[in-house]
Amino acid sequence: MTPATVTGHFGEWVQGRFGPEGPVVLITLPCPDFRVTAPGDDTMAFSDDVLSRFAARLGIDALPTGVTRNFPLGIGGGASTATLVALARAAGFGGADETLAEACIAAEQASDPLMFADPDRLVWASRQGRVLREVTPPPLATILGGLWGAPQRTDAADTDFDDVSDLIDDWQAAANQGDLTRLAAIATSSAQRCTTRRGPTDPMADLARDLGALGMVRAHTGSARGLVFTPDTVPPHGADALREAGLTDILCFQTGRA
Repeated sequence: MTPATVTGHFGEWVQGRFGPEGPVVLITLPCPDFRVTAPGDDTMAFSDDVLSRFAARLGIDALPTGVTRNFPLGIGGGASTATLVALARAAGFGGADETLAEACIAAEQASDPLMFADPDRLVWASRQGRVLREVTPPPLATILGGLWGAPQRTDAADTDFDDVSDLIDDWQAAANQGDLTRLAAIATSSAQRCTTRRGPTDPMADLARDLGALGMVRAHTGSARGLVFTPDTVPPHGADALREAGLTDILCFQTGRA
C-alpha cells in the first residue's frame, strides 16, 4: 500500500437547508493543517463491518488497518470522511471522486466533500453525497481559530438547520467578485443562524469586533470556531485573546485560492 494523506476542514463557510424543506447543504472551509494519513496507528472511527462494506463497494480487497490523525473526532474537522478517503486511496482506489463520495455516504450517511480537489468550490448536499452547484472558490483568507465546548459527532438524521438558500445565492455573487469582506459577512450570518438555533453561545462575535476580523465561522456541528482575516492582518495578540476567552487548541492557517 502507498501512504495517502487527506486534509480536513475547519467547519463550514455556510451550512443549512437549501430551501425550507430542502437538503442540508454546505460550503466547506478547507484546513490544510488538519490531516489524516493511512496507514497509521490510530483507531478507526468505523466498525469492521462498515469498513468491509465500504471496501467491497469500491472493489478493494483490503484496507489499511489504521490511520494517523493530527486532530480529534467531533470538532467539525471532517475526520470521519478524511479517514475513509485516506483508507481508500492508500488501498489503491483511483476511481471517480463521485464514486468515492457514494461509498462514503453508504458508510457514514453524512459526508464532507474532501474527496474532491478544491472542495470549497462546491455547494455540497452532505446527506446525499452530491454536488448541487459549483461556485467560485473564495479568495485567500487567514483563519484564526480554536475549539469551543465539547466535541459533537454529526448525526446524519439531524436536519435542524435554518434555510440558507439566500446565503448560497449571495455567496456565489460575492465569490465571483473575489469580495472576501462580503463572503466573511455571509459566513457570519450562517454562523449566527446556527448558534441561535442550535447553540452553544460563544464569544466569537465579541472577539471579531475586538480583533478587527472581517467575520467569523464555525463548525455547524462540532466545536471548531474561527475568525476571518485578510492575509497578514491577524493582530499579534490574536491567539492570546482567543485563549483568554476560553478557546483551546488555537491555530492559524490560510484557506482559499491565491
